[in-house]
Amino acid sequence: MKVYVAPDAPPIDDGVVLVRDGRIVEVGSGAAQPQGVPALDAGCDGGVVVAGFQNSHVHLNGAAFAQAKDAPAGRLEAGLVSLLTRYGFTTAFDIASDRDNTLALRARVERGDVKGPRLLTAGLPLFPPDGLPVYLEHFDPAFLARLPQPATAAEALETVRQNLDAGAEATKLFLVTPQRNRPPKRMSAQIAKAVVDETHRRGRLVFAHPTDLDGVHAALAAGVDILAHPPLGVPGPWPPDMMASLRNAGVWMVPTLKLLDYELVKERVPPEVAGPILQDTVREFGRFAAAGGKVLFGTDVDYMEDSDPTEEYRLLAQAGLLPMQILASLTTAPAERWQESGRRGRLLPGMDADMVVLEDDPALSVTNFARVKCTVRGGQVLYSH
Repeated sequence: MKVYVAPDAPPIDDGVVLVRDGRIVEVGSGAAQPQGVPALDAGCDGGVVVAGFQNSHVHLNGAAFAQAKDAPAGRLEAGLVSLLTRYGFTTAFDIASDRDNTLALRARVERGDVKGPRLLTAGLPLFPPDGLPVYLEHFDPAFLARLPQPATAAEALETVRQNLDAGAEATKLFLVTPQRNRPPKRMSAQIAKAVVDETHRRGRLVFAHPTDLDGVHAALAAGVDILAHPPLGVPGPWPPDMMASLRNAGVWMVPTLKLLDYELVKERVPPEVAGPILQDTVREFGRFAAAGGKVLFGTDVDYMEDSDPTEEYRLLAQAGLLPMQILASLTTAPAERWQESGRRGRLLPGMDADMVVLEDDPALSVTNFARVKCTVRGGQVLYSH
């Protein structure tokens, strides 16, 4: 087996990773498996081993996760496999969902009642007043009625406290929301800043959905940590000073490039029009990354019905990211962003035994990142092809 210890380290040919009690105890070379040490699973033999992937932009609102507190474990596990673990994700950050249901799902995973990845959540997101976006119209009205649309900073702060007190690890702001047949709604600067300050005071990070260039500037002004998307579909060139400001402020970005293609198809934009729009965003995101902007991998799955990340990997490569830069966005970058580099992101002794076995080397083709043989969390096989 070839082992990539980390994106910035040379791979080990004929590598072996030894695991005990959920932690990596040794990584080295050797063509034979050490005597007396059992293999994880027959489906994990061969291939290329990398650290477990993190998807930093998911949702857990699908029917597979409904009534998670009491739902059959098999149904929940099947949903997690379809959405996440079959693609190597050992950690997933849900950045907008029914908070209580997601926390119930996570509790069952952590108890071992449901086999699944590590789940983090931002809980209920915050929207501008009367500002639910048009693309949520198909959601259950009862769920939409629960989504906070604070008109004052005090109302917004109450939502933040409820989320974090319940166990959420972040806050999500929809700074700009498209509307049907009327101008976009925009969150006030006062509310956004108050929310960011309170979340930071609690030691947590803030995601923001910017939608357009003004939304990006609003995120910068508020002190947001992570853009859940770039300004998808906004014609380039994006202002160089904005790109520099994002980098200098340490604002990270989740590309979600496939989402733009998904939305253009959904809106039935003719391919000859959609193609240049997509490539414009791919190019502008590439400029952000090439200028030193920090990148986290994420796909917006369970909003998008198609959970296969293969096209996202292709688009990242088109944007200019090299295979090891993509691997970093899946592994070492999220570990750095969440200050977990001592436990996650690399295959080193003492690290959590979160691993992915790929069918073939991603250095040969970035689509190999999606060709997963085996997904392992804490030494436990979550998925085997």
